[in-house]
Amino acid sequence: MAPFQSNENERLFVVKRTFLNLAIVFVALSSSVLIQAQSRARSTATPPATLMTSLPESDAVAHVKVKQLLSEAMPQILANNPAKLAEVNASIDKFKDKTGLDPRMFEQVALGVRYTYPSEGITKLQTVALAHGTFSAPAMMAAGRVASNGKYREEKYRDKTLYIFTLEENIKLLGLFDFRIAELAAAPLDTNTLALGDPAAVRGAIDAARSRKRANPELILLASRDPNAIIGFGSNMTEQLVSNLDFGNAPIAADLRTLRQVYGSVGTTQTDLNLFIGARAVNADAAKNLGVTLEGLAQFGGFFVGRLSGAKGVLAKSALSNLKIVADANELQIRTSVAQAEVGPLLGN
Repeated sequence: MAPFQSNENERLFVVKRTFLNLAIVFVALSSSVLIQAQSRARSTATPPATLMTSLPESDAVAHVKVKQLLSEAMPQILANNPAKLAEVNASIDKFKDKTGLDPRMFEQVALGVRYTYPSEGITKLQTVALAHGTFSAPAMMAAGRVASNGKYREEKYRDKTLYIFTLEENIKLLGLFDFRIAELAAAPLDTNTLALGDPAAVRGAIDAARSRKRANPELILLASRDPNAIIGFGSNMTEQLVSNLDFGNAPIAADLRTLRQVYGSVGTTQTDLNLFIGARAVNADAAKNLGVTLEGLAQFGGFFVGRLSGAKGVLAKSALSNLKIVADANELQIRTSVAQAEVGPLLGN
């Protein structure tokens, strides 16, 4: 997810067949699917107050423990790839030079994403980030004005000031993901929290901060299922969103159109990287049908893995040996773990 995008230049997310084929292969690396017939009720509990509860109305939410990711997980994962670790640190320094914002000062970041569908087959994302840490938001904004060499403007909205930086370039976030950023707006919500995104998204975050109503309670509960995870997320799925994805396989696409929510987490131990993905179907029968499809795909998992060589092959074989997929009521749950040393060589490639 890209937290920084302009309203005029929102990044076009047309998911290509290659990516989705890889996703299908990942799902296919299952050795078993356990199906139960009952249906699980959707949770209506109110989540405890967290940074995510300050997000505006969203179609997807995520939470990232940035300090833990940068100071613990990333050095462990890239321990055998010092060149990539140096690139990660250089990308953070470059972003700081351009904006005056240093991600290493963030304790945590919450992300909210809205999906729009401007035309057939096209999905656009508008994302806002709330960054919280032990930093002085006004001081960082002042540094950003200097670092941007005057390529910024200030905009008053309600009782807040938006600092809008014109970047017009690709930024490699954390040395791993390339994003095109035209304008980045930043607004202090309080002394330790910044709203970041395009101007419209930041204005929405300001409105949400003023409101007593908490948005996205169900998605927040899904994203918070594992309190020890470094990354947690939850997203609503619509038939239109799934239809815009190019799966290259009509029966699989039909099964996936029954999904209503996906959620998951990424966590680490001293040596491993743990991934969990959950998917809620419209009912238990839909989950059962999708489970049958996955059982069929699982038969080809070993074939796909066998064709991969080098670091990709090592990682895929490890994921296959640890992968479990369980269908519980109207949910599918996917879990796997791999050694951190196996992930490092592939990051950023």
